Amino acid sequence: MPAWRRIADGIEIAVRVTPRASRDAFAAGTDEHFAARLAAPPVEGAANAALVPLVAGAFGVPKRAVSLIAGDTARLKRLRVTGDPTALEERAQRLYGGAHDG
Repeated sequence: MPAWRRIADGIEIAVRVTPRASRDAFAAGTDEHFAARLAAPPVEGAANAALVPLVAGAFGVPKRAVSLIAGDTARLKRLRVTGDPTALEERAQRLYGGAHDG
């Protein structure tokens, strides 16, 4: 599956999380996922809690527009970002720096 796919009310994205990084960062990863580096540790939901505002900021949406839909305890997570699907896809393409099969 590509790093993102369009849905009726936004996009779904795949994100590979690296916890305990030196700083938070969100960027293109592979064709299958975005990459998120989080300073938070992977305990008691801290990394998931840090991921939501990081993704919201990257896509220019409020935190309430981002929800974790799969991968609660895994490194590879799926998130739903609600909003204008066209605008969100354009933002995802800019994050990747060009064309993508998403």
